[in-house]
Amino acid sequence: MSAVAASGESLAAISNFVFPNDLHVHWSLMIVLYPYITGLVAGAFIVSSLYHVFHIKSLKPVAQFSLLFALAFLICATWPLMNHLGHPERAMSMMLTPNPTSAMAGFGYIYSAYFIVLLLEIIFIFRPTVVALGAKATGFMKTVYTILAIGSDNVSAKALKLDHKIISFLAAIGIPMACVLHGYVGFIFGGIKANPLWATPLMPLIFLLSACVSGIAGIILTYIILMKVSGKKVDIECVQTLIKFLWGFFILDFVFEMLELFSHFYMATHHWHTLEALYSGPLFTTFWVYQVGIFSVIPFFLLMAMSLIKFKDGILLFFAPIVSIMILLQVILMRWNVVVGGQLMSKSERGATTFHPMWFEKEGIAVAIFIMIAPVVILWLIGKVLPFWQTEEGTETA
Repeated sequence: MSAVAASGESLAAISNFVFPNDLHVHWSLMIVLYPYITGLVAGAFIVSSLYHVFHIKSLKPVAQFSLLFALAFLICATWPLMNHLGHPERAMSMMLTPNPTSAMAGFGYIYSAYFIVLLLEIIFIFRPTVVALGAKATGFMKTVYTILAIGSDNVSAKALKLDHKIISFLAAIGIPMACVLHGYVGFIFGGIKANPLWATPLMPLIFLLSACVSGIAGIILTYIILMKVSGKKVDIECVQTLIKFLWGFFILDFVFEMLELFSHFYMATHHWHTLEALYSGPLFTTFWVYQVGIFSVIPFFLLMAMSLIKFKDGILLFFAPIVSIMILLQVILMRWNVVVGGQLMSKSERGATTFHPMWFEKEGIAVAIFIMIAPVVILWLIGKVLPFWQTEEGTETA
C-alpha cells in the first residue's frame, strides 16, 4: 500500500510531458556543493589579496587567516566530485589523457595550479613565524616546521624583503586564478546550450560574484566566532571593512541574478514559457520565497544599514554573523536553484518534475553535511600547526 501511495505522489509531482530520462536528477547535492565550496575558496582568497595586493590595511587581522580558510576548503573541493563519480579512481585519466575540446578536462589543471600557488603563498607568508616556532619545537613538530620553512631559517631583512616580493607576485597571479577556478564552473553550466536556464553568458559572472559574496561572509562569520570563543577582542574596523566589501559584491551579485532572469522575461523567446512554468512551479518556494525574498532582500537592506550607518560595536557584532549566515544560505540556494532547478524541466520543454534528496543515500544529505564539516575540522587541525592571527606583540596560535 505504501509503495502505491509513493508511486501516486511521484506521479502527482510530474506535470505535462516528461520523458522517462527526465525523471531522475543526475546532478544532485554533490554538484551543488562542488561550486559552493570552490566559491568559498575563491572568495576567501580575494579577501587576503585585498590586503596583500591592494593594501587595504584594515583587513590585516584576517589576511593570513583567510588563506588558511581557503586552503582548508580547497582540500575538500574535489570530494563532492569524487563521491559523485561511479569510478573515482578514473579521475586522473581526465588529466593524463585530456580532451582539448572538453571544458571538464580543464578543471584538474586549474585546480592543481591554484592549489600550488595558494600553498606557496602560505609558505612564504608564514616562513618567519614557522622559523620562530621551529626553534622552540622538538621531535616530529620540529621536522614539520623545517619542511614548512623550506629548509631556510634566514629571516634577515634582505630575505624577508625577497619573501615579500614573492608573496605580492603570488597574490597578484592568484586573483585571476581564483576567478578562473570559479568562473570556470559557471562556464560549464553556461555552455550547455540545450538547457535554457543555464545557457547564458552571464552564468560565469554570476557564479564568480556569488563566490566573492560567500567567501567574504564565511570569513566574517568564522572570524567573529573564533575571536569570541578564544576570548580575544574583535577588530571592529576590520569587520566594518568586510561588511562594506560584502555589500558591494552582493549588490553586483543580486543585480546580475535578477538581470539574467528579467532578460529572459523581456526577450520572451520560445524558451520563456518553460522557464516561467519552472519559476512559478517547482522553484517558486526555493527561488522567490527563500533565495530572493528572505535571503537576498533582507540581507541587502541590513548590509546597506551597517555600511552607511555608524552602529555601536555590540549591535554591529550582533548583526554581522546573522547577515553572514543569511548570505551563505542565499548562495547555496542559488547553487541549488541553478544546478537542480535546471534539471527539473523536461527536454520536451512542456513538463517538469520535482526532486527531494534523501538522507542516507550515496549523494544524500548526511554525506553533504559530512563534506561541509570536513573543511572546518581541517581548518582546526591547520590551526594547531600555523597561527591564525598575528599580533603586534608576536605570534599567537589559534
